[in-house]
Amino acid sequence: MKSEVRTKSLTSANAAKKNSEKEQSGKWRAILFSPASAIGIPVILLAAFGVLAVYSASYYSAEVTYGDRFFFMKKQLLGFVLGTVALVGVSFFSYEKLAKLKWIAPIVSVVLLAAVFIPGLGRENYGATRWIGIGPITIQPSEFAKYGFVIFTAAYVGQKPQRMKTFKGILPVLGMGGVICLLVILEPNMSITMCIGMLMLALLFLGGAKIKHFLIILTPVLLAVPLLIIAEPYRLKRLYAFLDPWASPQGEGYQLIQSLYALGNGGWFGVGLFNSTQKYRFLPFAESDFILSVIGEEFGFFGIIALFAVSGWIIYFGLRTAARSKDTFGFMLASGITMVYAIQTIINALVVSGCIPPTGLPLPLISSGNTSLVITMAAMGILCNIAKSQTGGWFFGKEKKKV
Repeated sequence: MKSEVRTKSLTSANAAKKNSEKEQSGKWRAILFSPASAIGIPVILLAAFGVLAVYSASYYSAEVTYGDRFFFMKKQLLGFVLGTVALVGVSFFSYEKLAKLKWIAPIVSVVLLAAVFIPGLGRENYGATRWIGIGPITIQPSEFAKYGFVIFTAAYVGQKPQRMKTFKGILPVLGMGGVICLLVILEPNMSITMCIGMLMLALLFLGGAKIKHFLIILTPVLLAVPLLIIAEPYRLKRLYAFLDPWASPQGEGYQLIQSLYALGNGGWFGVGLFNSTQKYRFLPFAESDFILSVIGEEFGFFGIIALFAVSGWIIYFGLRTAARSKDTFGFMLASGITMVYAIQTIINALVVSGCIPPTGLPLPLISSGNTSLVITMAAMGILCNIAKSQTGGWFFGKEKKKV
């Protein structure tokens, strides 16, 4: 009798243990395969790869210039650590509270953008004043401005979506976007200006602006682009270099030619990690704006396809998160964050491959630059929080309804 009781007790204990293990396993699977993880994990993996790519692209120039082959890698690694902490931390912060920053976020962005013109505070590099320097620390205000504008627009549209149907209703969005674009172009930084302009148009469209209003907006914009190009001689030279880089192989066409050499040398499968030749000071900005060229040379066509497959994954789940948002603010916020990442990624790829005129724009999460990396990862943390607020857990599963 005692033996039967003991056997039943052991059976019950084993069953309870198995149930507990299944529950723990289920919790971990729910975390790993949640919509938030579908965004957060690829972002962290891509940023980690960026640290390796920056080291590979920069160790020679860093050693020659600074006497430390790990110079750029150490800065990127610091940005990766801070960015990962920001992503995880922000993912637990309710995105709905960001609506309170409707005016604070863009005003701070404008103040920071204006601060680059203060003597002694703004840092000039390659003829452009795009950074604020405080001792050894430098920040790029335009990185804050992109997301400050997204928060403003999302909160504005979220309060009264119906007002976006009138031209008067979209004026505040146009005005705020115009002020930010004006300050950025004065740095000068036409590439970021174009990104913010495209972002503004995308958010207006998603917010419900009418087609006729788009025509009113686009007419002066299309007229302004040629004037902005003519206003700065270097932009006109870049346009000529794009049309025929071989006309000035040692001048404006040099960078594009070296980028194409790198991509061509990579072939289908690449020359192998650390084996790029273009990074030996043949290709300017190999660790930043043209890091994709070095990746293409070392990993080949299939390596770039794999890289953009991950980027496409992030964009897909960002848009999926926006589509499943429970409110207009969440929809606009998720759409804006995803659009910033998508626009920059696409433009960088087009520039590196010679499909559009050369412009200085980093590849998000990959290119060297702490401000861009930390801010982008923090923004992805917001996207994760929006995803966490939605029901349903599996990547491609149907959304569960609340009971």
